[in-house]
Amino acid sequence: MIPGGARARLRVAVVGGGPRGASAVERLLANWSAAEPRVGAGADRPRELEVTVYEPFVAGPGRVWRTEQPREFLMNTPCFFPTLIPSEPGLAKPLAGGSFDDWREARKTGLAEENATGLSPEEAAELAVLGHSDFPPRALYGRYLADTFAAVVEAAPLGARVDHLREEVTRLGRTPHGWALTTRDGRAREADAVVLALGHVPSKLNQTQRALAEAAARLGLTYLPPAAPADVDWDALPSGSTVLVRGMGLNFFDVMVRLTEGRGGRFKERPNGQLEYVASGREPRLVAASRRGVPYRGKVELGAYYAPSVRLRWLTRAAALAPREAGLTPSFDADLWPLLHRDTLWAYYSTLARTTPDEVAPGFLDALDAALAVPGPTWEERAEAVVEGAIRDGLRLDLRGLGAPLAGHHFARREDLDARVLTYLDDDAAGSARGEDDPVKMAIAALHRGRAVLKEAVADGGITEESWVSGLRGWFEGLVEGLASGPPPLRIRQLAALIRAGVLSTVGPEPRFRVDRGAGCFVAESPWVGGPPVYAAAMVEALAPANVVGAADSPLLEGLLADGLARPRYVAGADGVPRPASGLDVTMPPYRPLDVNGQPVRGLYVLGLQLSAVQWGTAIAAEAHPFGAPGEANDGAPYPSAQRTLRDADAAAKDILGI
Repeated sequence: MIPGGARARLRVAVVGGGPRGASAVERLLANWSAAEPRVGAGADRPRELEVTVYEPFVAGPGRVWRTEQPREFLMNTPCFFPTLIPSEPGLAKPLAGGSFDDWREARKTGLAEENATGLSPEEAAELAVLGHSDFPPRALYGRYLADTFAAVVEAAPLGARVDHLREEVTRLGRTPHGWALTTRDGRAREADAVVLALGHVPSKLNQTQRALAEAAARLGLTYLPPAAPADVDWDALPSGSTVLVRGMGLNFFDVMVRLTEGRGGRFKERPNGQLEYVASGREPRLVAASRRGVPYRGKVELGAYYAPSVRLRWLTRAAALAPREAGLTPSFDADLWPLLHRDTLWAYYSTLARTTPDEVAPGFLDALDAALAVPGPTWEERAEAVVEGAIRDGLRLDLRGLGAPLAGHHFARREDLDARVLTYLDDDAAGSARGEDDPVKMAIAALHRGRAVLKEAVADGGITEESWVSGLRGWFEGLVEGLASGPPPLRIRQLAALIRAGVLSTVGPEPRFRVDRGAGCFVAESPWVGGPPVYAAAMVEALAPANVVGAADSPLLEGLLADGLARPRYVAGADGVPRPASGLDVTMPPYRPLDVNGQPVRGLYVLGLQLSAVQWGTAIAAEAHPFGAPGEANDGAPYPSAQRTLRDADAAAKDILGI
């Protein structure tokens, strides 16, 4: 609750006006409205609610989702997935708005009725062809966020108002009555309570990046550090030049498409079902590198976020939460992963048996089912024996191999490497197109579905610190992101077309980067690939800025840490030595930061990415309409993790309002 007792007017500052900040405003207004008879009466309750949003960009989309970014940048989730407005039972009724898909349908109806008020020609054209399962442009999602935020503010109940200041908060300090927020223009404003919804903040370069940037500055090379793709000046990369791109995750595909299709190139369908790239002549020559040497796998083509044919049998919500409910703290590797591992094996082999029965020995699934049901650590050995006796080598599931398909392979030339990468891409695209009939994609679908259960199970100290560091964040996060967090399947087909066209090539696994001062250029090479290294006068870090509060290039976060009003959370690894984690140290929900002495800071709340030390997957949006969906991995009960970000905002709002 707010410090300093009751006031006639309650002043709340929301720092950050992207989706998390917009959720905070929406929940404040919804809860104020729901409690209005109580809040408006009596001397112990404020009569007015004044919310001020501090955001340099348009409130709702904020910086990341701003509507003027290139139209080529696509979301990583289909239209039916994200929402800013909660639908979870038990929460205060929203005053306005709905999911992105609700907004898309309403706007599409408006187009049909020639009522496209407020839409740009690009937005109208996109909405006209955008379907329920399509992957929308990020700029269009930004329009939804802006429209929804505006509708929420317009629906503010009597006694409540929302102001938006297009200012960046650079300092936050205590006052006798609450808080003082200093903006970049030097002006200070007061608030009774503050919600930190900062989202992605710039990050300081690490030692390696700093060395590359300094060398580039001395030699006149072009070095583009980690940044949101919409913030980058892509015109700095000249046509025809060789450009090194480090990272082959989600940001890589934005770089790829911006420097090809964004420069006038186009993709067209070939009779064999592959794409062909028609160059504009304005493209640079892209050379991509990553630790694994290949990009994230593409999303599977489904009409749902979770594959309907994949249901978790072992990592159910009840099983995942059972240790916590018994007062125990499980290990990820010993207690949770074995359950999801079973589900992954079953998803793969049951799909294989259904789609290629001739490859499976009679009675195989029954034998596998019995082996997976064995309690204790011997189940894995028994399952392996069943598989070895019934499935030939080339069809057995190799999760490690899926995560690192080039591991252990040597290539005499980069041309041989690219041929292997191209085969990988074509196979992945074909698997995506097969949907629920592809065993590999269904194994990944089990990991994807299990990830949602794990998000709830591991939150707020749900697993041991050691297994958080070495298991969940150590090996599993990289595996599941590379397999299940990939781009729309179209991007994989486009990447394959660019390799065929000679516009893009790769470096190989475990790349090494340096600057050759004599040659005056960047150099990249892989120990697994022969031939000459790659030389380039330009290098792009296709990585998002690190989400680490201790490395944040943010005067606000730096000030909070320096003043002792917040501290990083420390977690101990296998050696028992505590080390700073990525996020802030906070209380249990509603999340209030702990000060330098470990005491909760009254009147200050944290939402979103800076909770990454107590939540896993903080960047994923809330899922629209997930509750009680048939076949969900939730034992038929509501699925709380699906709208966790909105529940966090709701908890903070209720605490601020004293509800």
